[in-house]
Amino acid sequence: MTASSHRSAVAEVPTGELGQFKNEPLTDFSRPENRERQQLALAAVEKALGRTYDLVIGGSRLKGPKTFNSTNPARPDQTIGVFQAASREQAVAAIEAANEAFNAWSRKPARERADLIFRAAARLRARRFELNAWMIFEVGKSWREADGDTAEAIDFLEFYGRESLRYAAEQPLTRIPGEQNQLVYIPLGAGVVIPPWNFPLAIMAGMTTAAVVTGNTVVLKPASDSPAIAAQFFAILEEVGLPAGVVNFVTGSGAEVGTTLVEHPKTRFVTFTGSKDVGLEINQRAAQPRPGQRWIKRVVAEMGGKDSILVDDEADLEAAVTGVVASAFGYQGQKCSACSRAIVVEPVYDEFLRRLKAKVETLRVGDPKDPDTDVGPVINEGAKRKILDYVEVGRAEGKVIAGGAALDRPGNFVAPTVVAGVAPDARLAQEEIFGPVLAVIKAPDFDAGLRIANNTEYGLTGSVYTRNRDKIERAKREFHVGNLYVNRKCTGAMVGVHPFGGFNMSGTDSKAGGRDYLLLFLQAKATSEAA
Repeated sequence: MTASSHRSAVAEVPTGELGQFKNEPLTDFSRPENRERQQLALAAVEKALGRTYDLVIGGSRLKGPKTFNSTNPARPDQTIGVFQAASREQAVAAIEAANEAFNAWSRKPARERADLIFRAAARLRARRFELNAWMIFEVGKSWREADGDTAEAIDFLEFYGRESLRYAAEQPLTRIPGEQNQLVYIPLGAGVVIPPWNFPLAIMAGMTTAAVVTGNTVVLKPASDSPAIAAQFFAILEEVGLPAGVVNFVTGSGAEVGTTLVEHPKTRFVTFTGSKDVGLEINQRAAQPRPGQRWIKRVVAEMGGKDSILVDDEADLEAAVTGVVASAFGYQGQKCSACSRAIVVEPVYDEFLRRLKAKVETLRVGDPKDPDTDVGPVINEGAKRKILDYVEVGRAEGKVIAGGAALDRPGNFVAPTVVAGVAPDARLAQEEIFGPVLAVIKAPDFDAGLRIANNTEYGLTGSVYTRNRDKIERAKREFHVGNLYVNRKCTGAMVGVHPFGGFNMSGTDSKAGGRDYLLLFLQAKATSEAA
């Protein structure tokens, strides 16, 4: 592309009538009318479960060589949807279709692309309770967790739409006589979006939207545990008029479809959220140039975490316990930001454990269809087995003071588990579990607690509870994580408020929901013209 071909897309971008970005309010389910609307949405979505979904490549609906089922983790005998397992050839066709659509889409005026995304945000807002219901069924989110996911998805669309206009506007340069100089941000090309199942609407929609609103085209390969939610979002994009091929919907295995997409020479970028092991493999495969490849592929990766909350002896202990429980067991601990380690200084350790145990034992475990459920199922049988294996590791490395077993009922239910007396270098303190298991570590003092907080290979989120201002400032300097919170839980990052992404083996510090994020999908081109 030439600089001149982009001038229509960067000139005169009106933003005033949009207003400032504001986070979408959460639904108050204490209000009877909201509870009724959510119940009605659950009933309606349940009637729609079990349908078959096609691949969509370049606007064409296609069958794969075989299919797989998405199921309800609370009721594994309930099929959410039947999905195509795409072949390698279909994966290749999808990246080819994305490349074909790129030229026309990348030349659309920035405001036209943004307006389409704003229309999609309006559809999400209008279908909020329905989308909540899909997540309650497909990935076992509680009402509150599902609603927060939908709100975050709306936020991503609204925020990235506005951000794309900021990047498309005239960029400041130092002016010199005798030349007319310009800097424009242009899209990268066709890329691959590989989102996780744990935020199956918000992260999936955010990654996809960031790429598309900046003029790129994508192949969306949703997680195999949450394809139905991605299918709902893709349908919304079609409804608001997204041209064929700009987003291609491809389901299937990561080993077959995902690897093919990552390695293809026409793939310009890969954006991924998931485990450390898969993220490192993607990074390695993408770094290897293939015949016909003309660029260094860009990889945006958000990976795992082993996140700590440090509780000082000068903390509000009740607030600390509440924050730890919310961070450790919200959505069954299945968040990369979840607190999996509570590091508690010795003078308050015993009292903290007493209060922690009491609060954990009040959590209500059950089917997330029930509005009063606090803790639902883990995502699948494999995750359940892995978590229970770690519980057994915990029995050897510490003392289980709460939970410690699967629930005797159908579904993938594991009781919220607390293991006390865990050593800082124990497996339970170092390895990502991704489930409702909390290790509690005793630290002699605040200094030792900070050292323990930094002793893992990860660096995603963390929190410190203390009233001591000097200790707070030390934590800000020395607690090496991408998102640090003070006297609050370490989960619940808000778009535009807490740009999200971590250090070390937690990923590329991508800062989703921040003002830098769209740069990951753009490249800067400078032009100089003699006056």
